[in-house]
Amino acid sequence: MSARLLGRSLWVAAWAGLILMGFADQGRAQTMQSTDKSTAGESGATTGFGIKLMKQIAKGALDKNIFLSPASIEIALGMALEGAGGATREAMAKTLELGGQNPEQAGEALMRALPRQDAGASVTLSVANSLWARKGLSLIPDYVRAMQAHYSARVEALDFADPASADAINAWVKRETRDKIPTIVGAIPGNTALFLINAIYFKGKWQRPFDPAKTRPMPFHLLGGRAKLAPMMVRAGRFLQLQGEGFQAVSLPYGDGRISMMIFLPDPNSDLRTFLTALTPELWNQWMPQFGELSGDLSMPRFKMSYELSLGEPLKSLGMAVAFDPARADFTKIITPPPSAYISEVLHKTFVEVNEQGTEAAAATSVRMGLTSMARRRPFIMVVDRPFFCAIRDNQTGALLFMGAIVDP
Repeated sequence: MSARLLGRSLWVAAWAGLILMGFADQGRAQTMQSTDKSTAGESGATTGFGIKLMKQIAKGALDKNIFLSPASIEIALGMALEGAGGATREAMAKTLELGGQNPEQAGEALMRALPRQDAGASVTLSVANSLWARKGLSLIPDYVRAMQAHYSARVEALDFADPASADAINAWVKRETRDKIPTIVGAIPGNTALFLINAIYFKGKWQRPFDPAKTRPMPFHLLGGRAKLAPMMVRAGRFLQLQGEGFQAVSLPYGDGRISMMIFLPDPNSDLRTFLTALTPELWNQWMPQFGELSGDLSMPRFKMSYELSLGEPLKSLGMAVAFDPARADFTKIITPPPSAYISEVLHKTFVEVNEQGTEAAAATSVRMGLTSMARRRPFIMVVDRPFFCAIRDNQTGALLFMGAIVDP
């Protein structure tokens, strides 16, 4: 894929949580059960947030690839939420679908519930956080302590007027994403008070890899009817699958089975937009226990993409506008006014590569804050040869590491 086409691909990172589903070792299906009570709160909340955000972005951008990691976004916004008060706190908690959870601890709870590495070292997942403040800015000590205690955040003070400050932030993001995301900030605007940044890196080997010798070019039907040749990976065996109304789905486990990639393929008489329009957290939770094991054949494209997206407008549309409003935002638990702080930008960058061996993905979310005073069952055959929805899911907590709408692999 050309660099130009990669630049047009849409990737976002964040997290969503669902009901427990998994595979046992050697590809045998485990018994379906509810998410553990200790993680049901945060996973249920992030399901709603992730699906809402996906639908909001897809409204005007479904001609391009979309790939969301609702977790990275939730954790980064969770750090900001911990310093919010009043209407700002309420709006952010509602947008993130936190319900009865303690808003100040939702991001922390999600982060700590996630695995880091499976027993066989087939899956690696790392989550890192940082706070970068303008040198000389007086942050409230309790907030700094909360970032360190709740998020294990690195806290640094930098001279934002010095170009080396952006280099330091970018070097941290590059290291924490294993070089997959080399930059997250550019020239730092003069009214910038601080950056709250989350970085996530995932690498998982399929529990049952595809044979590279069987990969071959096959037509992939794009939106609008045009077809292109794409490298299609092929595998036969038993799959945990679902034949739904208007779609079919499959779950492909990594390593010990705690994390899986789930692929939802709309039927030929339907399409991806129809699927996403109908998708709700309630439907998703209904589907999870309906997956069953069948023998069959799977063909799916190998792909590699990256993108960046400013999440300001989607988040405002979902109910967080007050947090972006210099006149109304309340982040007095971070900085005591005057001056007042507000969210000036939420920037998200991601990378993903899916091949015969497994999946590698990374995401970085930067929350930049400014100051107002400164400027039925049947034989299973699935050929993923048209736009599809996918998700990488932690089957123990129910959290979705990444979710995407792939229209052009």
